Amino acid sequence: MNAIAGHGAAVHIENCGKTFADGTQALSPASLDIISGETLVLLGPSGCGKTTMLRIIAGLEQPDAGGRVRFDDSDMTSVPIEARNVGMVFQSYALFPNMSVADNIGYGLKIRGVDAKARAARIAEMVALTNIGGLENRRIEQLSGGQRQRVALARAVAIRPRVLLLDEPLTALDASLRDRLRGELNRLLRSLGITTIYVTHDQAEAMELGDRIVVMRKGAIAQIGTPREIYFRPQSRFVAEFVGAANIVEGPVVGGELVLPGGRLPLTDAADAAAAVAMIRPETIRIVGQGEASLTGTVDSVSFIGDKQRLIVTGASARPLVVDAPNTIVAATGDQVGLSIAPEAIRLLPEEV
Repeated sequence: MNAIAGHGAAVHIENCGKTFADGTQALSPASLDIISGETLVLLGPSGCGKTTMLRIIAGLEQPDAGGRVRFDDSDMTSVPIEARNVGMVFQSYALFPNMSVADNIGYGLKIRGVDAKARAARIAEMVALTNIGGLENRRIEQLSGGQRQRVALARAVAIRPRVLLLDEPLTALDASLRDRLRGELNRLLRSLGITTIYVTHDQAEAMELGDRIVVMRKGAIAQIGTPREIYFRPQSRFVAEFVGAANIVEGPVVGGELVLPGGRLPLTDAADAAAAVAMIRPETIRIVGQGEASLTGTVDSVSFIGDKQRLIVTGASARPLVVDAPNTIVAATGDQVGLSIAPEAIRLLPEEV
């Protein structure tokens, strides 16, 4: 494992956009610097441009005029995919059904002219790395979905790529297997140190795997940041609502407080605004006695989720509030409850255009 760790290229995307022949603009001109060895996740809904950006980095698409892609100091913009030394894992895995597991893993090495002895050693290394020992001679149709995912990853990493590109590689798996493999993939990527660019629409994958996350919307970058920055300090309503559960509240500001139907919330940075739009995460709202409450409301529903319970509270704001409370609190539909929200848990958002 150590032999292939830490050799990833820094990737620089400069003013790369993509307009197709029919005039459709899939990606607005974007610039992005990806640090050597980091895992960067491109996150967003279908059609937001994340796969187009990945394909430009891979060399499967050419950017519009003026766009450039560099690996370290090398301009790769016109270099074909086979000469870029990138590893790719697709949602479909694209494995060869007529080859064994070992031959699939070694395919990229074979076409690069790696001799049989060195190829066998690298295959053995990849088999151990991805925990698929004993499957080397099996055909692809004899493998489970999770095993196929590991073979595809082993094949991509075997060539010791400068950049590893993954396009929704866990989407085809069932939920429980996806959760387990996500953890395994996270450990593997951390150990390899290859520069990795990972495309997903799943916020849980993005949060667990990404050193940084690029949230995309309508062919443009909406925000770049660490998982913690994206979650707690979204820069727009779209990012706030797309990443995690979010309560969006709005109202007039009087004396530095946001005035809502159920009470007032002190703001740390309201400036001289006459009104404000704010985000509050459900887990930052505490159920308290009426005397300690910033807001009051009525419990509309309670859902027990094992380690917590989710309350829907009406009357505190114009829209019902989602509150994630400890499972030890007793609450029932129709109860009047007090809500306490620390000022630092309230994130003011710009007005959306």
